[in-house]
Amino acid sequence: MITKQLLETIVKNECLELEKKVPLKVHFGEKGNTSFIRSENYEGIINYLKEKDVETCYMETSVLYGGQRHRRDLHIKTALEHGFDQVPIVITDGEQGEAFSEIEINKRHFKTCKLGKEFEKYDQLIVLSHFKGHGLSGFGGAIKQLSMGFAAKGGKLAMHMGIKPKIVKRKCKKCNLCKTTCNVDAITIDNKPRIDHDRCVGCGACVSICPHKSITIFTLKGIYNAIFKRTDFLEKLVEYAYAAHFGRKNIYINFAMNITKSCDCIGKPMKPIIDDFGIFISTDPVAIDKACYDISKEKGKKFKGEFQFGYAESIGLGSVDYELIEI
Repeated sequence: MITKQLLETIVKNECLELEKKVPLKVHFGEKGNTSFIRSENYEGIINYLKEKDVETCYMETSVLYGGQRHRRDLHIKTALEHGFDQVPIVITDGEQGEAFSEIEINKRHFKTCKLGKEFEKYDQLIVLSHFKGHGLSGFGGAIKQLSMGFAAKGGKLAMHMGIKPKIVKRKCKKCNLCKTTCNVDAITIDNKPRIDHDRCVGCGACVSICPHKSITIFTLKGIYNAIFKRTDFLEKLVEYAYAAHFGRKNIYINFAMNITKSCDCIGKPMKPIIDDFGIFISTDPVAIDKACYDISKEKGKKFKGEFQFGYAESIGLGSVDYELIEI
């Protein structure tokens, strides 16, 4: 299995020491998606870790939007339906995306970042990424898997729009579910249901739990930020990647297969836009993405989002310089 060979090679060549517990950070694919990287591609990695007596599991975070992966139980159901049953599954940010750790980074946009709480238990992960296109970031690979993939819902919200949710009063049925799930007592349900933004930490749990869809993140300010402040979004993406990478001995594997225009969060089949061109491994998330980006460009598909490489290098996430060694 090529993934086993790749992992053996990098561990030997870079004299890496594996921790006793090394989770696999993955993307299970949205329900209806057919182009996500299948679990059988990870069997070589799992077998290698077992041979080394390293305990592993699949790890993922809840999504911000609706879909079937916005809640822990439905997310696990989707993962199992998609064949991710070789090792245990851990959804790192709680039942609704409310569980997070604050990681201090002190960068341009964020002083701290909200990552799924379970990640704090591990000093090393194998970050498995599907290199492909993405509507907002231009492309998705190791950097995006580190940022959106590690962020709890509040972190995803902060990167996307930099706002906090609000209650649409005409839709609110005053069922109090949102209030019971709020860990900071920021929600008031009375004649004028509201969220106190001075208290709100922006975790997004209330958005997910509301059965009437009366809590929204879509505001004029948020939509403006998402559309017209693209550079800010890419910088925020990189800063969250830094929070997930810094202080860890991660290994990164990119699968340049089934390369589609959009990401695996799209719940429908998509056709590849360029041919597969390999599987890559590195300890540098910037270098591995840059290599995939450059090869896709050589093959006739130049993705947007190249700006993030320069910013990533400037804050110390990694290097744009790389050497390709073919196995």
